[in-house]
Amino acid sequence: MKNMTKVMMASVLAVGTLAAGCQTTPTVTAPVEQTITSNALQAYNWQLIDAKRSNGDKVTQLFFDPAKPLTLNFMTDNGNSFVSLMNTCNNLGAGYSIENGNVQLGGIRSTRMACPEPLASFDTAAAATLQGKYSINKSSNNLPVLTITNANQVASFKAIAK
Repeated sequence: MKNMTKVMMASVLAVGTLAAGCQTTPTVTAPVEQTITSNALQAYNWQLIDAKRSNGDKVTQLFFDPAKPLTLNFMTDNGNSFVSLMNTCNNLGAGYSIENGNVQLGGIRSTRMACPEPLASFDTAAAATLQGKYSINKSSNNLPVLTITNANQVASFKAIAK
């Protein structure tokens, strides 16, 4: 009987060890960065979802009206690529090109309406947000997210169907 107990104990230990060795731990995969192309940018409108200064503070000027978030519309017209900023007081836009996977903006053009606050600050912050290093990654729900990073802030935009 003692031998039978020893065999059963050894079997339990062996099975427990094997079961522990077969456990898997969830792996976290890093977001896959998509190459920046005009087609990737033009496939969607890009709606601002977050913008933080380098110190971590929210860029509040960009969020004064949640019903009208800053939205970027990349397009090509007559062979010229440009981006239009939507929901701004003034009409803002810039020509752009892609060089070595980086977005190169031309000068930002704007109408010159005298916009009241907080619209004037929104326009200024929106133009500043457009400047920087662009990257596109997939979100947790597998949708593209455009991120623009510069020395002063990081802004994230979700993809919206055109």
